[in-house]
Amino acid sequence: MQKATIQLETLTCPSCMQKIENGVKSLDGVSKESLKVLFNSSKVRVEFDDEKVSIKDIEHVINKLGYEVLKSQVKNI
Repeated sequence: MQKATIQLETLTCPSCMQKIENGVKSLDGVSKESLKVLFNSSKVRVEFDDEKVSIKDIEHVINKLGYEVLKSQVKNI
C-alpha cells in the first residue's frame, strides 16, 4: 500500500469535493475508507494498492474531471 497527498490548483465548492471523491473512489485499488478531499487546502489524501492502481491513474481521473493536479507526494506504508 502507498499513501499519497495530491495538491490541486483550487477547489471552489463542496460539490467539487464530492465529484473528486466519487471519481477517485471508483478506481479499483483505492482505499475508500481513507480517501479525504480537503476543501480548505485543496488537497486529496488517499491510500492505494500500487499493484492495482498508480498515482498517475488517480491524477488522470482528477484531471479528467476538470481539476488540475499541481504535485503529488507518495509514501510507502
